[in-house]
Amino acid sequence: MKVGILGSGVVAKALGNGFLSSGHEVMLASRDGSKVKGWSEHAKATSGTFAEAAAYGDVVVLAVKGTVAVDAVKLTGEKALAGKTVIDASNPIADAPPTNGILTFFTGPNDSLMERLQSAAPDANFVKAFSCVGNAFMYRPNFPGGPPTMFICGNNDGAKAVVRDILKEFGWDAEDIGKVEGARAIEPLCQLWCAPGLQRGQWTHAFKLLKL
Repeated sequence: MKVGILGSGVVAKALGNGFLSSGHEVMLASRDGSKVKGWSEHAKATSGTFAEAAAYGDVVVLAVKGTVAVDAVKLTGEKALAGKTVIDASNPIADAPPTNGILTFFTGPNDSLMERLQSAAPDANFVKAFSCVGNAFMYRPNFPGGPPTMFICGNNDGAKAVVRDILKEFGWDAEDIGKVEGARAIEPLCQLWCAPGLQRGQWTHAFKLLKL
């Protein structure tokens, strides 16, 4: 599979290296492409612009800062993302300090960043994933309790099936929280995941849904 990753930060690179480790081809992208040149020496790694990565990828990953996520989608272009499975790993973290260890979001309880992204590119098949864990545990996490749970949502069932397979390959269980509005419940898990780290330096954890 070819994977185009929109982003140049630690999350983008962690996911890029995960896909490479699983045998996929990866193009990491920045706005002009220059920021990610030489990001990996792997034979299946390359770099490009947002538009080039969208055209390249069978699957596209959005891994940019939440405050620029909508702009990144618009810069990439609606047509470039139309019909693509787009994994949305972004979170609506505001440019403001945490309050007693709780991140500040620029969305409200009945809104989500992914809904705004879906509105910006209506024909893209967005699936929320990789948004509620730190980059160190995105690929094949090893916890004593077994595979942790990654909560996903999105409007397209086929795209969610693709993401489920990727998550399984990456060592995760997937739990479907429905359509795009499910991001209203998933995105705040970023606040919950970060709270122990911001409050007391605890960053080595993940969520797991227990069922009867």
